[in-house]
Amino acid sequence: MAYLWTKLFHVLFVMAWMATVFYLPRILVNLAEAGAETAVRDRLALMGRRLYRFGHVMFGVALLLGLTLWMHFGMQGGWLHAKLTLVALMLAHYIATGRWIKRAAAGAALPSPTALRWFNEVPLVLAIPVLWLVYFKPF
Repeated sequence: MAYLWTKLFHVLFVMAWMATVFYLPRILVNLAEAGAETAVRDRLALMGRRLYRFGHVMFGVALLLGLTLWMHFGMQGGWLHAKLTLVALMLAHYIATGRWIKRAAAGAALPSPTALRWFNEVPLVLAIPVLWLVYFKPF
């Protein structure tokens, strides 16, 4: 029973973190398109910073619950290593997004909105194989 509760909360906090992973790059697109509208840029930067902090907490809790699953309930296999590699790439993307938001808040230039739209798709491209690995455990 403890395994199921731990897994339930792990998935819940992963979902909350993924919401931030998917939404933060969209805030970057909006920041890039805001141009010289200071009030809009300030509001978007504030939203981005707050969401980034929230995402850190959600990731931390998901990580602790994932470690609990691994250490106490014997989660193992090659699929897990592959999944964790993809999650590490997603975390790197998340951190890069947060840095761009902080730089934009300080007035630095961002890449073009088109480039940021492509950047926005990276988490989805990574999430699909993560879900496949989790559900099918192919190796």
